[in-house]
Amino acid sequence: MRKLFTNLTFWVLIAITAGILIGHFKPTLALYPVLSAPFKHTVLGQEMSIGISISEFLSGIFISLVKLFINPIIFLTITLGIVSMSNLKKVGRVGAKALLYFEVVTTFALVIGVIAAIIIQPGSGVDTSAVKGGDISQYTRSSEEFSWWKFLKANFTLQVLILAILSGIGLSFYEGREKVIRFLKPVSYYIFKALHWVMLLAPIGAFGGMAYTISKYGINTLLPLAKLMGTVYITMAIFIFVVLYFILRMYRVSIFRFLRYIREELLVVLGTSSSEAALPSLMEKLERMGCSKSVVGLVVPTGYSFNLDGTTIYLSMCMIFLAQVFHVELSFAQVLSIIGILMLTSKGAAGVTGSGFAVLASTLATIKVIPIEGLALLLGVDRFMSEARAITNFIGNGAATIWLANNEKEFDRQKMERAFSRVDETEDIVKDNIEGETIV
Repeated sequence: MRKLFTNLTFWVLIAITAGILIGHFKPTLALYPVLSAPFKHTVLGQEMSIGISISEFLSGIFISLVKLFINPIIFLTITLGIVSMSNLKKVGRVGAKALLYFEVVTTFALVIGVIAAIIIQPGSGVDTSAVKGGDISQYTRSSEEFSWWKFLKANFTLQVLILAILSGIGLSFYEGREKVIRFLKPVSYYIFKALHWVMLLAPIGAFGGMAYTISKYGINTLLPLAKLMGTVYITMAIFIFVVLYFILRMYRVSIFRFLRYIREELLVVLGTSSSEAALPSLMEKLERMGCSKSVVGLVVPTGYSFNLDGTTIYLSMCMIFLAQVFHVELSFAQVLSIIGILMLTSKGAAGVTGSGFAVLASTLATIKVIPIEGLALLLGVDRFMSEARAITNFIGNGAATIWLANNEKEFDRQKMERAFSRVDETEDIVKDNIEGETIV
């Protein structure tokens, strides 16, 4: 019993359950404001206030703490990984393979989403009266055509990735690089050590995120669009347990054992609706299970921006869903155009909650075939579907790293077996790491 109470997975599950119960039965408590500030509306000219609820605050503070570690970990992992490669051609080869893999798999995800929506017809018979009631101005204002320059400027993680690659390449030519490496390795060790302590707050973040979602939107909002919700979840499950299953099976890696291995991170993503919350922990676990530091450092951060499998499935299905709702008959050429545009716009939806919705708005504005006002139909359920998007993105990036590490022969199967076998033990992995067993 004592071992159960020291297990992080147990507490995250308890927190998610408690968040659902509080959000459903005591929504006023979950939405109780803890921070508020007055401001004057520039258009209405009225004094108003903006605040944050206690549940949103708990979730936000945890995600913000984890975000502090993301960029330092990416920089250190990539820089040390490239220097340890001692072969710059290999760096370019891994990067090129990663981008090619991302494009092929995300395109496949787009096609799956389109086919599933066309077959199941989730938009048939949906009442459009809710279209007039939703405020989508915050999304339509940002509905501009995709721009690689704007994407790069807005994506700080990608900027850190580029800086780390350049730093790693520069250090490879520096004669005194051993001194720099001896300095960076302990820094990396202690950053991961601190991250483990922060991850002990995961139950609080999961509780706040789930309580906020349920209390603000309510379980009843799911009923009118239950068919769309079910279609999205089923399609993403098929993608994970069929497509990713066969991708990992190519190198004799079990998707089921991998999911069991990262179960704590999956619960954190589920509770917070953000893949950011578990990104640093995923990078460490992939390295511990046998993927080389250099491959992990290159693939995971890049995949965070370019390998959003769940988001691409969601976007493609919602596009077809809205076309069905408004009885817009899409020709085969128009469907191909939607897929082509989404291949670009989906790259701007880095794993932040709500970003997929903004990208959907920009895509609708680009194709000018489906009424953008239809987004109001999705306002109530978008948050509930963001969990599925984030989890699928998260698993997809893990699978991509494992596949590429095997493809590059940078994978240690003995480490994988040791890591997977440890999951069967009752001792808490995070607790063990804090006591000094972290592999860096």
